[in-house]
Amino acid sequence: MAPRKRSGRGISFIFCCFRSSDHPEITYRLRNDSSFALQTMEPALPMPPVEELDVMFTELVDELDLTDKHREAMFALPAEKKWQIYCSKKKDQEENKGATSWPEFYIDQLNSMAARKSLIALEKEDEEERNKTIESLKTALRTKPMRFVTRFIDLDGLSCILNFLKSMDYETAESRIHTSLIGCIKALMNNSLGRAHVLAHSESINVIAQSLSTENIKTKVAVLEIMGAVCLVPGGHKKVLEAMLHYQKYASERTRFQTLINDLDKSTGRYRDEVSLKTAIMSFINAVLSQGAGVVSAGALGEGDVLESLDFRLHLRYEFLMLGIQPVIDKLREHENSTLDRHLDFFEMLRNEDELEFAKRFELVHIDTKSATQMFELTRKRLTHTEAYPHFMSILHHCLQMPYKRSGNTVQYWLLLDRIVQQIVIQSDKGQDPDATPLENFNIKNVVRMLVNENEVKQWKEQAEKMRKEHTELQQKLEKKERECDAKAQEKEEMMQTLNKMKEKLEKESSEHKQVKQQVADLTAQLHEMSRRAICAAGPGGPPLPPGAPGGPLPSPAPGSLLPPPPPPPPPGGCPPPPPPPPPPPGGPPPPPGPPPLDGVMPPPGAPLGLALKKKSIPQPTNALKSFNWSKLPENKLAGTVWTDIDDAKVFKILDLEDLERTFSAYQRQQKEDVIDDTLSSRHKVKELSVIDGRRAQNCNILLSRLKLSNEEIKRAILTMDEQEDLPKDMLEQLLKFVPEKGDIDLLEEHKHELDRMAKADRFLFEMSRINHYQQRLQSLYFKKKFAERVAEVKPKVEAIRAGSKAVLQSSSLQQLLEVVLAFGNYMNKGQRGNAFGFKISSLNKIADTKSSIDKNITLLHYLITIVEKKYPKVLRLHEELRDIPQAAKVNMTELEKEINTLRSGLRAVETELDFQKSQVQQTGDKFVSVVSQFITLASFSFSDVEDLLMEAKELFSKAVKHFGEDTDKMQPDEFFGIFDQFLQAVTEAKQENENMRRRKEEEERRARMEAQLKEQRERERKARKAKESGEEGGEFDDLVSALRSGEVFDKDLSKLKRNRKRITNQLADSGRERPVTKLNF
Repeated sequence: MAPRKRSGRGISFIFCCFRSSDHPEITYRLRNDSSFALQTMEPALPMPPVEELDVMFTELVDELDLTDKHREAMFALPAEKKWQIYCSKKKDQEENKGATSWPEFYIDQLNSMAARKSLIALEKEDEEERNKTIESLKTALRTKPMRFVTRFIDLDGLSCILNFLKSMDYETAESRIHTSLIGCIKALMNNSLGRAHVLAHSESINVIAQSLSTENIKTKVAVLEIMGAVCLVPGGHKKVLEAMLHYQKYASERTRFQTLINDLDKSTGRYRDEVSLKTAIMSFINAVLSQGAGVVSAGALGEGDVLESLDFRLHLRYEFLMLGIQPVIDKLREHENSTLDRHLDFFEMLRNEDELEFAKRFELVHIDTKSATQMFELTRKRLTHTEAYPHFMSILHHCLQMPYKRSGNTVQYWLLLDRIVQQIVIQSDKGQDPDATPLENFNIKNVVRMLVNENEVKQWKEQAEKMRKEHTELQQKLEKKERECDAKAQEKEEMMQTLNKMKEKLEKESSEHKQVKQQVADLTAQLHEMSRRAICAAGPGGPPLPPGAPGGPLPSPAPGSLLPPPPPPPPPGGCPPPPPPPPPPPGGPPPPPGPPPLDGVMPPPGAPLGLALKKKSIPQPTNALKSFNWSKLPENKLAGTVWTDIDDAKVFKILDLEDLERTFSAYQRQQKEDVIDDTLSSRHKVKELSVIDGRRAQNCNILLSRLKLSNEEIKRAILTMDEQEDLPKDMLEQLLKFVPEKGDIDLLEEHKHELDRMAKADRFLFEMSRINHYQQRLQSLYFKKKFAERVAEVKPKVEAIRAGSKAVLQSSSLQQLLEVVLAFGNYMNKGQRGNAFGFKISSLNKIADTKSSIDKNITLLHYLITIVEKKYPKVLRLHEELRDIPQAAKVNMTELEKEINTLRSGLRAVETELDFQKSQVQQTGDKFVSVVSQFITLASFSFSDVEDLLMEAKELFSKAVKHFGEDTDKMQPDEFFGIFDQFLQAVTEAKQENENMRRRKEEEERRARMEAQLKEQRERERKARKAKESGEEGGEFDDLVSALRSGEVFDKDLSKLKRNRKRITNQLADSGRERPVTKLNF
């Protein structure tokens, strides 16, 4: 397969690796979609001298239009390979002489001809040449092998033809070129592949139909033959109808097919051409009427399909009849042409058959479609005594009301009505339109489905409404039962949890009771044994008994002391009972000895603890440092705290004290820096009987309307303690606001005989007042419903204090951090503020107040984090170990105890009401005692669990406060944990700021390196330009390429940018800020 003939740039010449010693392979690429290689060949001719070969090879390389790099590689080849490439290229050119046998040639020619739209400037020979080329393409499409057509389709040759047809001017459209182009399409459709390609093209049939506008009869005949044949192809009939609709808009026809009927009636005076054209038109009309959805051969179709075909043929034929085709057909008989007469006979025969078939529907032989009276009578007769007749009369009535003016757009209303009726007739049951849709998005079946009988719709609506109500009621009942089940399930779960806890507690207490009982038994046995031995040792006639011994006078107990236990009964055997244990000496037991001092030497009696502490050996800075504003912990409060385990002397051996001294020197000169102050902040019925207050009655009515329960249902819910979950918690809270007061009850009692006339709110209050202890019952019910929720709110707060206290007590990272901070403070502070053994934890949040003398943006906290990250990486786990602190910092102990007291008082009130109800005679349906008794059992245990948890949390908190040397009487959880929370947040922010400063420093270093590289690069370019200027001069284009490669062509713009950059740099130097140097501003 040889490549087509092309220009110098049409084929890209690709050669292989030049470094190889093998012969190069020469590859040609055609339009980037195909490639094939010409195998290297041994040259048949002898190689010319080297000088002559170089000249010939230079011409070849110039034709290839290679880049400088490839040109150098080509010229670097040995002479033998140059000669092989040259001979291969020449052989290729010889084979390309027959390139007209390839589709690419014709496509290029078509594109070239389409570019020259006018024939006016062409001579006769040029027009003949163009027509000859197109005729050659037509012949090739008919006679060439299948691969030619396939290649033509792959290269989108059809689009080239269609583009040429669309862009033709009038002279070309009337020339033989137009006819030949239509012939090319016709030839392409001669095989199945080409025909499928044409039909699949989105606008091919429409463009072909546009050619009907020409006056060239041969062209029209060719177009009509193609379109008529397309009607016979599956799926082509509708495309032809759409194309004729497209041509109606293109040619500005009043109706579709108007041009065809005009040509059918027009006489040209040339008999042969006239008969040929009219035969083609009639054959096309017959194809349109008898094919597609109007196909005549209905032997294999069902009855419904036959009816649809008949209706569609009548629809299309009526369109031709309206254009006056019948008189024209009568005139065409005068031509006496057998082929034309055959088409005319078929048209009339098919029309007669269809009209006869159509008349059978009305039991007639013929229907005069020209008579409006007959058609109206047939329609009226058919619809009389049917449900459709009123609608038919309505149509006629509204047709009379249709606006009509001789001049105006009123005809469009009738056109719309006509198109609606047409679409009703021809649209299939599936909503498909065999013809181009008169009205888009208008599905008759869907519309008819919506227009069902109104009585049925009304019945369906009533039935649907009834079912909707039933569904709503069932849904409400279901939701109510679900609420009851959820409440019972939750109550059961809580009861099981409480029982498990009670069981565990009982087992624990039983075990403890057994242990205590055993201890008591052991002690009693020992006491009996000691008493027996003492009596036996004393014997009869011994020394007088001391006070308190058996038989002696009992000493009077000291005020406030407990009486000793009575002596046990005398043991059997006659020995007197042992004496009781001696009472404690007056004044109570001596105080326990205090802890030993830190240096192991006991202080003298009465001396303060701090005097015995050894003075710390703290290294002293050479220069005065900025002070760390902490609160020093008194030495007499160090006992039993974390500070007894902390030794900051170890930290001094690790710290870089010179760096610390340089960073926080008190006398170092401060850098000039702009300070930006952004601390600004911005700040009808029958008269009803109503005796209660009007506003109160109105609000009560609103509540009852929201509650949607009758008075009886509310009363039952209160007596049964809302077993069915009818009263939500928010409604109970509102009901408590409308408890009948004594004045209301007295007024309502006076009018109780007028109960039927009472207003809704009055009657509600009256009936609720009849319930014994209504207010107390309501309060108990509300407390019962809210109890679990309140406990769930309190428990996390208690747990937060407990977890936070454990965290600060057990955190090794915190202890290590305190040790480092203590070392910092002792090194930086002198005098009374230095030599500290501990500091108050509130000092942690003052670390950030000490700023560096080098950079005001760096504080002691930034420095501390840097040191910790380098020297003490384990301290970085501080946030993880103290993760419970933020929640603990939110707990206010006063509020927490207030909430627990509220629970305690509420529980007592419910217990009081339970005792009262137990003393009363129970009414029928009153379940207060049974329900509340069970609730009190569970709630009491749950509340005692909360109290135990709170006691444990308080103990842990007190231990944590003492651990850090703080005052337990003054320190509250929110303040204590808030200090740590604030410090953790400050640490997080400082870590992020350190990271930002590190990134800025890296960016500055990167910019500095970039500037150095750019400076070095500019210097190299300057030297290269100097060397270039001193070299030899080349051609103009080479000079331009070289200037582009080296950047000299941009010198003028580059100089301007340099001046702008220099000015910006000076401005930034004045303001003390430096802008990053990027590619954009460079």
